[in-house]
Amino acid sequence: MSTSFARRDQLLDIQRRAQSLWESLKVFEVDAPVADAAAVPKFICSFPYPYMNGFLHVGHAFTFSKTEFATGYERLKGKNALFPFGFHCTGMPIQACANKLKAELEQYGNPPNFPVEEESSENTAMKSKVAAKTGKAKRQWDILVQSGISESEIHKFASALEWLRFFPTEGLKDVTAFGAKVDWRRSFITTSVNPFYDSFIRWQFNLLKSIEKVKFGHRYDLPCASPDEGKP
Repeated sequence: MSTSFARRDQLLDIQRRAQSLWESLKVFEVDAPVADAAAVPKFICSFPYPYMNGFLHVGHAFTFSKTEFATGYERLKGKNALFPFGFHCTGMPIQACANKLKAELEQYGNPPNFPVEEESSENTAMKSKVAAKTGKAKRQWDILVQSGISESEIHKFASALEWLRFFPTEGLKDVTAFGAKVDWRRSFITTSVNPFYDSFIRWQFNLLKSIEKVKFGHRYDLPCASPDEGKP
C-alpha cells in the first residue's frame, strides 16, 4: 500500500509561500521610531547564542521556540517586537577542533588513512554529552563526515576561520526555515573577526572593571578524578 504525503506537502507549500511573502515585505525588520512618531510599545527578545562547532539541533529548536513564540505574540499585540540573533564562536572548542583535524591530516594524509583500531568494551558505552553528539566517532575527520560535510571540503576546517564562515551560515538557513521572526540585519558572530561586536565586549568589560564589578582572582574548584585512578 502506497503512502500519501499530500497533506504534508500542502502544508510545506503554504509554509514556503508564507515565508517568501515575509521575506519580500521585510516584515521582521524593525527600525527605531522617528523622533516625532507616536510612542509604540517595544519588545525585544534574545536567544543565548548557539555555539558554532556544529549544526543546530533539536535542542536548540526546543529552547529557541520559546523566544520565537514570545516575539510573535508580542508582535500580534501591536508592539514593536525586535528579535536579533547571534552565533557564538568565542572560546577554545572551535580552535581545538581545528587543531585536532590539522594534526590528523598532517599525520594520516588527505583524505586520511587511519589505522584500524579495535574498540574496547570500556569505549562502547556513551559516557558523556560529547559522545552522545558524535556517536562512535573519535577522529575529528569522522565527526565532520557524520555531520554531512563533503570529504572534499573537510580539509578547510583545519582553519578555525572556516568554522566561523560555514556553521553560522548554515545556522541562519535553519533558523530562517523555522520561520523565525528575526531581523537578520542585526545578526552577528562573536570573536575579534567581528570588530563591531568585539569592541562592544571590550567596552562592556572595561566599564565593569572601572566600577569594580569584575576583578581578577581565585575561585574554589572541585578536582575531577576517575575512581579508576584511585584518587578521591
